[in-house]
Amino acid sequence: MAAVIQLEDIAKTYRTGEVDVQAVRGVSLVVERGEFVAIMGPSGSGKSTLMNIIGCLDRPTSGRYVLDGADVSELDRNELADIRNQKIGFVFQNFNLLPRTSALENVELPMLYSHRRHSSARIRHRALRALEIVGLADRAAHHPSQLSGGQQQRVAIARALVTEPALLLADEPTGNLDSRTSLEVMGLLQRLNQKGLTIVMVTHEPDIAAYTKRNVLMRDGRIVRDEPVPRRLHAESELERLRTADPTHPLAP
Repeated sequence: MAAVIQLEDIAKTYRTGEVDVQAVRGVSLVVERGEFVAIMGPSGSGKSTLMNIIGCLDRPTSGRYVLDGADVSELDRNELADIRNQKIGFVFQNFNLLPRTSALENVELPMLYSHRRHSSARIRHRALRALEIVGLADRAAHHPSQLSGGQQQRVAIARALVTEPALLLADEPTGNLDSRTSLEVMGLLQRLNQKGLTIVMVTHEPDIAAYTKRNVLMRDGRIVRDEPVPRRLHAESELERLRTADPTHPLAP
């Protein structure tokens, strides 16, 4: 099985005034194709900085990073932008949808900004297909204000999928969602992972991390624990169990 992420002794130091702040200290991490990994840790643990490095939004001060077979450690800003667009899909806590454009147009955006030339018909086809995957083909013409929070996050996931990335990065994807909607989103991520998509998710919620396959805990810029989830939860089963056990439960339809 090939590694999608290979970090070797990654460090990141920020200069704040006259003080050097070591946000990440000698992190080595391998994520194989098809894994679903949660990166966890308290505020200041370095997890967000590590996520930015993995997402090619920042460069390490030292160390080597190989993403889907490409060494990205020394790439310049423009090269990093190209690799991000080709290989990584992003999902954020705040959805980051453009409010005055339709769901379909939001999903099309990554292909419009790609250095690869795509016909309008191909862009539209890929975007509609991505909306179908997340169950929102019938909402393609709706604007974000016409969608629930869960639907907006599914549009954001469709936007992340439209370029067929090697890696999906999710930063607190359930942070702005209620309990039921969080389960629905985690169920969607689990289904995507079952189809072979590699997912790395940052979360501070252990109950959400329990839906992944592997948990990586950071503290003070280092990985202090890296282990498989012993009793992995399945979102679809959990939703069905709650519906069956108590039809009046908030998670019931």
